Amino acid sequence: MKSKEMINFTVGPVQSSEAVRSIGAEQVPYFRTQEFSQLMLENESLIKKFAKATDDSRVAFITGSGSAGMETAIMNTLTSKDKALVINGGSFGARFVELLDLHEIPYSEIKLEPGKSLKKEHLTPYEGQGYTTFLVNKHETSTGVHYDMQLISEFCKRNNLFLIVDCISTFLADPFNMAELAADVMITGSQKALACPPGIAVMCLSPNAISRIESTKCKCQYLDLKLALKNAERGQTPWTPAVSILRQINVRLKEIDNNGGVEAEIERTKNLADYFRNKIKELPFEIYSESLSNAVTPLHPTTASAYDIFLKIKDEYDMWICPNGGNMKDTVFRVGHIGALTTNDYDKLISAFNDLKNKGFI
Repeated sequence: MKSKEMINFTVGPVQSSEAVRSIGAEQVPYFRTQEFSQLMLENESLIKKFAKATDDSRVAFITGSGSAGMETAIMNTLTSKDKALVINGGSFGARFVELLDLHEIPYSEIKLEPGKSLKKEHLTPYEGQGYTTFLVNKHETSTGVHYDMQLISEFCKRNNLFLIVDCISTFLADPFNMAELAADVMITGSQKALACPPGIAVMCLSPNAISRIESTKCKCQYLDLKLALKNAERGQTPWTPAVSILRQINVRLKEIDNNGGVEAEIERTKNLADYFRNKIKELPFEIYSESLSNAVTPLHPTTASAYDIFLKIKDEYDMWICPNGGNMKDTVFRVGHIGALTTNDYDKLISAFNDLKNKGFI
């Protein structure tokens, strides 16, 4: 399938810069070299810097999607002796629940209505109840809800909980201070705000996480973080990785660093989100989430099917917005603000929405 010149407003894969794309056009180099090791050590250093992790934290790069990072975290740090508390506010919260089931980790879930934020009263019944770990998708990408990490962090500190945070769609789009929040595992993916092709899950691990990894038997050789961290000491991976994507990540991380760092990247994303949200106020859309991330705007169209709008924008205007599945297929679509996008791109999308409105479609 050859894609047309489309503008991509989804939440992954997203549009990449010219510098990132040019790496993808090159021959894949041999990677068991000093040069590749140095590149990987740079990647680790910059991920730790942007995640605001402690100096003694470590980073693992897993060839797989963000979901591989979610499963890897559970397999390497949790056992049947744990008692997990998990937030389930959409399809990615449900994925954590499914993984806990699969790996036979005892858990309780806090089930939230789609689009609703986490409140203090949701956590109160679980205070002092013997839980050992907490799992949350910082941004429930399916509904666009961005959870209050300060609230979660304070709860975990009070209850001495091991904290696993899926930051897959929010890393580099919203503030995240791993050390201050006392988060133990931070997961992201190459195809979100890192704006590279899909294929690498990135995991930032606190010293507490490393201690758990060392004492936990992972029943999967390929996803064993003990092997990953041992090889990472010399800037390598135990298995053949997605070499080109790791090289693209290196270019992208340096791009962010040279353009003012993580704060500047977050501000750029926020400005795009604010620009779009201000421009659509007269359109027949309602913002679906109670608590928004800079990464995406979830919209409920009041006059048409969300999926029909997705198809129209794709087929008639050469742009991708992000559809939903399941029972939200016809009620919510999402517009992303991550990747190499500009206000001119949003002007084209808003023009398309207005054209559909003038034609009576929305």
